[in-house]
Amino acid sequence: MPSKIVARRSAIHGTGVFATAPIAKGERIIEYRGQRRTHDDVDNGDEGSADSGHTFLFTLNDEYVIDGNRKGNVARWINHSCSPNCDSIIEEADGGDRTKDRVFIEAKKAIKAGEELTYNYGITLGEPHTARMKKIWACLCGSKNCTGTMLQPKRKPAPKPKPKPKAAPKSRSKAASKQGTRATTGRGRGTGARKRA
Repeated sequence: MPSKIVARRSAIHGTGVFATAPIAKGERIIEYRGQRRTHDDVDNGDEGSADSGHTFLFTLNDEYVIDGNRKGNVARWINHSCSPNCDSIIEEADGGDRTKDRVFIEAKKAIKAGEELTYNYGITLGEPHTARMKKIWACLCGSKNCTGTMLQPKRKPAPKPKPKPKAAPKSRSKAASKQGTRATTGRGRGTGARKRA
C-alpha cells in the first residue's frame, strides 16, 4: 500500500493523521500495527487503565490486543470521531493462531487531500459510565453528531424469558387453548479500538 497519509498536529486532539492525496471510498489505507499482548497482560499493567483517558491499545479478538505503543506505526495517531470518515476492519487469519489476526483502516467515504482521517474507537468499559469517566474519555471531534464522549453506550441486558403461562383448566364444553411465548435473547461483544491518541 503506497502511503497517502502523514501525521501532524491535529485540531481534534494532539497528533492526527491526514491524507496527502485523495483516498477513494473503500480503499484500505493502513494496517494498525503493534505488539500482540494478551488481555491479562494489559489488565495487569497500567497502559489500559480506564482512568488514564489515553491508550494505544486496540482490541483484536477475545485473546489479544494490539499495543500500538510497542512496535506501532502512524495508524496509532488516527483520532476518534463520532462522524468518522474511516472504519476499522478486523481481518481474521485462517487457522487457530489469533495473533495473526490483523486490523486495517479503510475509507468509509471519499477523503480529500488535507482531510484528517478519523474512525469511531468503539471504547467499551466494564465499569459504570459516570460523569467523571465521560469527562476522562471526552470526545473533541466537534462533529454535529458528537456525543461528547468516546465511550460507547452501555448495552442493555437481554430481556429475561417470560415464564410460560399456566395451562387453563380443562372444560368439557370448550377446547383448551395453547398460548406460546417467544423469548428473545442476544449477546454480543464490542470490537472497537481501545485507543486514545
